[in-house]
Amino acid sequence: MDLVTIAKFVVLPIALGAVAVVLVLGLVNMARGGSPMRSQKLMQWRVLLQAVALCFVLATIILMNHG
Repeated sequence: MDLVTIAKFVVLPIALGAVAVVLVLGLVNMARGGSPMRSQKLMQWRVLLQAVALCFVLATIILMNHG
């Protein structure tokens, strides 16, 4: 397997899945009337994971264009 294939079919789905999981956890916490501190921490994690996922997406696009 080459680097582009690994990035497209392994790294990106994991990164996007992590963002989705944290988003759902935050929504569930908010719907249940959970701790505002927990909601804040989940939002911070979501923003961080979105930034990481975006970096992976951009890196994959760059790899695809140079490959």
